[in-house]
Amino acid sequence: MTMRIDYNKAAPAGIKALGGVYGYITQSGLMRISQINGCAYCLDMHTRSLQKMGVKIEKLALLQVWREAETLFDAEERAALAWAETVTRVAETAIPDADYQAARAVFNEKQLVDLTIAIGLMNTYNRIAIGFRNPPQAVVEHSAAA
Repeated sequence: MTMRIDYNKAAPAGIKALGGVYGYITQSGLMRISQINGCAYCLDMHTRSLQKMGVKIEKLALLQVWREAETLFDAEERAALAWAETVTRVAETAIPDADYQAARAVFNEKQLVDLTIAIGLMNTYNRIAIGFRNPPQAVVEHSAAA
């Protein structure tokens, strides 16, 4: 994969502004959004970060099939994952009332707004990384070693 544009250099003020939002929502590790969007750069970055934070490999490996992973994910994590999927796939889902009500059963208003901001931001980062072909760190490291 060849990077099309180094967006950090091309638009540093815009990327910095996104970073401000990122700082606000860093408590969410919404790697599932990057899986849905197929963002190799973000998946690589989140996997490395979550491993350093001590997230078990089982959770990382089964994240894309979290519904079948039963109790591996707690109720709050499952609600966040479900909300992330319906919001990320908004063109397909139109975010039905049932999905909203399920999320509200677990999260208060502020938590749900924060979660939705995080989802929107992750979708933005995925579109930037995919659109400009930002290579994952694993690929860069592998290329350098070859």
